Amino acid sequence: MPARQARTAAWPEGTPEGLVRAFGARGVPAPWEHQAAGAASALAGRHTVLATGTASGKSLGYQLAVGTTLAEDPRATALYLAPTKALAADQLASWRALERDGAAWLRAAPYDGDTAPQDRVWAREHSTVLLTNPDMLHVGILPHHERWATFLRHLAYVVVDESHTYRGVFGSQVGILLRRLRRVAAHYRGDRPEAVFVGASATSAAPAEHFATLIGAPAVAITEDASPHGAVHVAFWEPELTDRRGENGAPVRRSATAAAADLLTDLALQQTRTLAFIKSRRGAEVIASTAKRQLEEVEAGLGTRIAAYRSGYLPEERRALEEALRSGRLLGMASTPALEMGIDVAGLDAVVVAGWPGTRASFFQQIGRAGRGGQDALAFFVASDDPLDTFVVDHPEAVFDLGVEDTVLDPANPHLLGPQLCAAAAELPLTPDALDRFGDPARVRELLDVLVEQGLLRRRPAGWFWTHPEHAAGLVSLRDDGGGPMDIVDMESGTLLGTMDSPQTHHQAHPGAVYVHQDRTFLVEELDEEGHAVLVRRAWPDFTTQARDVTEVEIVAVHRRLDAAGSSLRWCLGDLQVRTQVISFQRKALLSGEVLGEEPLDLPARDLFTSGVWFQASSEELVAAGLTMDRLPGALHAAEHAMIGMMPLVASNDRWDIGGVSMVLHPDTGSPAVFVYDGRPGGAGFAERGFAQARRWVEATAGAIDACECEDGCPSCVQSPKCGNRNSPLDKAGALTVLRFLLERFDDLAEVPADIPDVA
Repeated sequence: MPARQARTAAWPEGTPEGLVRAFGARGVPAPWEHQAAGAASALAGRHTVLATGTASGKSLGYQLAVGTTLAEDPRATALYLAPTKALAADQLASWRALERDGAAWLRAAPYDGDTAPQDRVWAREHSTVLLTNPDMLHVGILPHHERWATFLRHLAYVVVDESHTYRGVFGSQVGILLRRLRRVAAHYRGDRPEAVFVGASATSAAPAEHFATLIGAPAVAITEDASPHGAVHVAFWEPELTDRRGENGAPVRRSATAAAADLLTDLALQQTRTLAFIKSRRGAEVIASTAKRQLEEVEAGLGTRIAAYRSGYLPEERRALEEALRSGRLLGMASTPALEMGIDVAGLDAVVVAGWPGTRASFFQQIGRAGRGGQDALAFFVASDDPLDTFVVDHPEAVFDLGVEDTVLDPANPHLLGPQLCAAAAELPLTPDALDRFGDPARVRELLDVLVEQGLLRRRPAGWFWTHPEHAAGLVSLRDDGGGPMDIVDMESGTLLGTMDSPQTHHQAHPGAVYVHQDRTFLVEELDEEGHAVLVRRAWPDFTTQARDVTEVEIVAVHRRLDAAGSSLRWCLGDLQVRTQVISFQRKALLSGEVLGEEPLDLPARDLFTSGVWFQASSEELVAAGLTMDRLPGALHAAEHAMIGMMPLVASNDRWDIGGVSMVLHPDTGSPAVFVYDGRPGGAGFAERGFAQARRWVEATAGAIDACECEDGCPSCVQSPKCGNRNSPLDKAGALTVLRFLLERFDDLAEVPADIPDVA
């Protein structure tokens, strides 16, 4: 990726001298063109999103607009929202540097779960720039907006940093939350114009449309990046197949985790400051611990210059790690995407991306961490055993030659909107003229009627009211599907080690599971769901654990249907009830991955009402296409796995955001069927995208299977790391037959009415 030269612009008219001096103190004699354009757009009163590359200085764009307005009006305030605490802490330091170096009117203060009570009072009463996160806005500010009346009355800007991260369920929840904020702020601002929303985003296919959907108002996008960047040499690496055999005799490819740890080790030995990204918490811990061990074998003490970073750490741990990386005391860090966003770490020379991060936007965001100081840099993508990773290494044009994908979110999702309407009614009674803030007024009114029938709201002539003593905000969990976070507690010392979202616990914190925290391993002794605690004890196991589950799917409703003329093939989109139960877990050898044993688990089933996409066709047609009845289960199962693996290409989801089931005879369809569904209540928009992009999805899936060098199927094509049936049966060749059967009939598909009682 070639180096890029800077293009500067003049400071916008009216920029205060003190602000120019403060930017100059950080080495900015003039803004880049996109920074000046973004500030000018926001100053003109337009909701604006800066959608340029990593390290392109998006923060200066919104700081310029906010600093100018707050200098003109000493009473004006600004609210800054960050998706992570690490990013908010980094931005707090930046705002305070501006205040110190010339912009004394900017009084920045944090307001999050780590803020002391006395500091919260000062922030509410005296700050002009308040830095918080969506969670705190939801539970700490909007439900108590009367205390914030002065701040909200003068609210001039709302900054939504890293806005591209708000996708899926979390993004949809935040979209509704921002509509609540706009309504409450407008209540206090009266006849004055509403606050201007300014977003900072990685590049995406339609940044203005996404930001408009997120905030519920039209927006403009600044997308031309005028910042300098060093050349980045990007290497794609697929680890080699080994002599070992895994499940069903499939060849085992060397893991992306092991290959990334080797790269981190080699780069550290060359004094190359490196950040290694991986999606999972456990993966970050394993990469760091492996690199530490390998470095210690070369030079005693060198391993101390490597660390892991992930969510779930305590605040003081995160701050110390961030500072150690900035200062250079750490040569390398293995991180989850928690460090992907915004944090200013200049001087990084290399980035390792272990496993496809899910979207091209995230990939470029991660590799953009290196070279932001202007120096040339290295970036390595290490493919994991996953169909999408296989596709990417064989089709680099899908990364570098295509536009960055859309970001999926749906603030109108009734499963999410209902509880948030209760929260909104608790803040201010919902009047009929306010319903359009939350979507189509007719649909919102229907949903409110349901909430009234359920006894959650009361209808009065003036509107809808929350009349319960409990806090309505407690009905909403922004980041998961309910249950709230679980505390991970060392039962011997009573120490709080970290937290885990409730939906993860059955798979990752069941009794007997291995839990890793900063290179220390623990075994789970007890999962106390009522007490929201996972009790662990220190241990040194030579194995990892992997949960097994069984899943059943029932069709609740069909919303859209495509039938192929002259064929039994049918593509459907609709509502599903998914019942999943974790029934056992395997112990696998730490180094070889060999299965050492399996133990049953007695955990309750969990029901999920969600959105799904599926296809169905008669067994006779599939046999006529080249299969036999005995091969049909393995062919459908393998096709399901591969389609799940490839869905992120069209839906911008993480593989773990979705699930799937295949059946040779599904009771609701009366025929073979393959289902892929959103893993969150009410859906997250991924199934809808899969339905809309079905042809591209199936073509890419078939291409990934066909390109894989294994003979009978492996994790790079048709095996799944979370299969409840131990990846059996699987038929790689049969999956290709199924997918080609679909592709041959796409031109014959036509939409038919879906509201037919007989779902079969």
